[in-house]
Amino acid sequence: MSHEYYRRGRNWFTAIGVLFCVMGGIVLIQQILIWGTEFVEDFLINAEFTNEKVSVAMIIFGIFMIVIGFRKHGQKR
Repeated sequence: MSHEYYRRGRNWFTAIGVLFCVMGGIVLIQQILIWGTEFVEDFLINAEFTNEKVSVAMIIFGIFMIVIGFRKHGQKR
């Protein structure tokens, strides 16, 4: 296999991104199952710093890391 071959998406950026998305998704699903969708929506839009907002931030950060992992790499000389 050539040293110039790049396995796209198989790096630690995508792995960490998927991990953050899964962890944030699990917490949101758990809160929805326990409290219901209306109650969780209230937590998302209020002014307090809540667990649901942290979960949404984790999902956004995970998507950002996945995008970084799938960007094209320049050729090394």
